[in-house]
Amino acid sequence: MPIQSQPALECRDVTVKFGDVTALADVSVSFAPGRIHAVVGQNGAGKTTFARVAAGLVQPTSGGVDVMGREIRTGHVGESRAAGVELVHQSFALPPSFTVAETMEFGAPGKGGIYSRKALADKWRGHLAGLDVQVDLGKRIRDLPIETQQGIEIARALVTDARVLILDEPTAVLSPAGIETLFARVRRLKERGVTVILILHKIREVLGIADTVTVLRGGRKVDGPLAIADISAERLAGLIVGEAAARSLDSDDRDALVGGKAPAGDEASVAADKPPVLRMRGVSTKPDSEGIALDNIDLEIRPGEIVGIAGVEGNGQKTLVRAIAALADLARGTIGLAGQDVTGRPLAARRNAGLRIIPFERNVEGLSLTSSLWENWSARELLQGSLLRMIRPSAVREDCDRSLKDWSVRYHDSGQRAGSLSGGNAQKVILAREVDRDAKLIIAAQPTRGLDIGATAFVWQSLRAARDRGAAILLISSDLDELFDISDRVLVMLSGHVNGEFRAPYDIRSVGAAMTGASARATA
Repeated sequence: MPIQSQPALECRDVTVKFGDVTALADVSVSFAPGRIHAVVGQNGAGKTTFARVAAGLVQPTSGGVDVMGREIRTGHVGESRAAGVELVHQSFALPPSFTVAETMEFGAPGKGGIYSRKALADKWRGHLAGLDVQVDLGKRIRDLPIETQQGIEIARALVTDARVLILDEPTAVLSPAGIETLFARVRRLKERGVTVILILHKIREVLGIADTVTVLRGGRKVDGPLAIADISAERLAGLIVGEAAARSLDSDDRDALVGGKAPAGDEASVAADKPPVLRMRGVSTKPDSEGIALDNIDLEIRPGEIVGIAGVEGNGQKTLVRAIAALADLARGTIGLAGQDVTGRPLAARRNAGLRIIPFERNVEGLSLTSSLWENWSARELLQGSLLRMIRPSAVREDCDRSLKDWSVRYHDSGQRAGSLSGGNAQKVILAREVDRDAKLIIAAQPTRGLDIGATAFVWQSLRAARDRGAAILLISSDLDELFDISDRVLVMLSGHVNGEFRAPYDIRSVGAAMTGASARATA
């Protein structure tokens, strides 16, 4: 279709304040129609706030929004949608018990009606097929792969014939094949004249899909929209974190973070002559409501070794952590930790043996956001069954301050609430608590999800330092670049079992095939 003269979406001098915090400051940016635009920045840069303003979910303190040259009333979702703006959130909002057809009908515009199951499926089949979403419309949402759920989310957003589609961190939970499918779908939307705005973290993905990129830092626009053809990965990294910070990155990490050469993996520092820190033999778990059961898991990790766990989310990664932490009931098998048989023993005993956990959800499982920093930090004493030191809170607070400063946490006072910290600093609090000198096995579950380049590099350096001290590390991540960059070997989980083991140099297509079941129990 011909390029139109007016922008598809334009924000004019948009400022958003939440109390004393300025999330966006005088941001002006316009996006040309029928193109793919990326918006990038560190944690707290204002990307999601920007998306929510454009979609009518946040009322700006000042400034305006135009869609296709027409000013719209800000802070009103209905008006934004009527103007053709739709937002797909990172956390899907699909009703898990609904069928695909019911999900498409739910919330769709119009008066609706009474349909048979077949009629409802027939109504939506063409719309889904037109977006290349191949799915049985009678299936329940909860039974579908993540990438299919995302395709349905996008299809729902386009029911209203949206002209501007905003996707917030759409690649965060996808396999390599899922990302390729998403990008192919986005390119087809561009061909149909839809303007797509992608909120992304990974520079490699930005350079691979976008026509332009806009960089936010500290709530302000640093630059953009810049034509992708005119910008390098190194320059983009400098715009995101600042030139000095970009130069300070380790060269291998820089390659993994900004999209240079493919990561080759860390050099192993494994103490091969020492017994494994973790030894799982034939571990299967009883089915429960918390996740897929494990199926005959054999796993060893030796001192000074980082073992990565890859897999599409929901294939047993969380159950694996729960089994090691004594939170999932075993059906059979044994677990050994630091030379002790801990099968059947509680979490406190396992922590006393050297188990430490950086959990999947730092704001849910890792921290109490309404509690103080020192209370969160001192939770390790409670987790290990030691209450004596809690008698002297002043001493605990002193130790907490010392530890948080050692880990370069940016905070005002150890009495402030954990919820007041940025994502990167919140993760550092968890690292300060979990990565201590007594750690024998560190489980790092999605330790860098949602973190910017600088915070991600800090986490990687911290894990390597613990590895070099002789700790064994189990790294669970949906980011294959992360796994390939710092793991000595990578295992792939599929439907609760190990479906492949790989060593550097890693082949992303082979790993991706094992993740999706295209290859079975491969070893490379």
